[in-house]
Amino acid sequence: MNDAKMKIGNLIIADANILNDLNFNRSVILLTEHSSNGSLGFILNKKLNIKLKDIILDTDCNFSIFYGGPVEPENLYFIHTKPEIIPNSIEISDGIFWGGDFNKIIESLNNNQLKKSDIRFFLGYTGWDFEQLKNEIDTNSWLFKTNIFTNSILKKVPSNLWKELMMTFGNKQIIWCNAPEDPVLN
Repeated sequence: MNDAKMKIGNLIIADANILNDLNFNRSVILLTEHSSNGSLGFILNKKLNIKLKDIILDTDCNFSIFYGGPVEPENLYFIHTKPEIIPNSIEISDGIFWGGDFNKIIESLNNNQLKKSDIRFFLGYTGWDFEQLKNEIDTNSWLFKTNIFTNSILKKVPSNLWKELMMTFGNKQIIWCNAPEDPVLN
């Protein structure tokens, strides 16, 4: 892997050979940090059976919560596309922002100023130590590519995202797109 191409905002896509890893099977991860200290990101396509109103009592918002990864699964994180509504956020890339004033988010949700396609909430995150992600890509656990959807990625249907991205890698990956998640069921 050419690590010079790896940067925040890239998508990390689970290769089809990660079949037995329940955390990462068919995962699409938005890379939000990448440095000599390590890398981290959020799984974009693993929706949990939890709504925001189930864990935040100050809102009746029924936005879905996603499984961001196995690190700190008790913590709530979020990315969004509305820095004009959510101050103090950090731009990841191409109009996607991380964090910000949570009180302002609750206020904006309660006033219907944010849509589901504007913000995504996660429990936990995915993290790698220095060189760990590079090594996992080199051993074909992960594929990576530039986020071709930019900030519209939050509008994508999460359950279709892995397949849609795998098809962009050509014949070697396309064969896996229609295979069952559990090959034993084939």
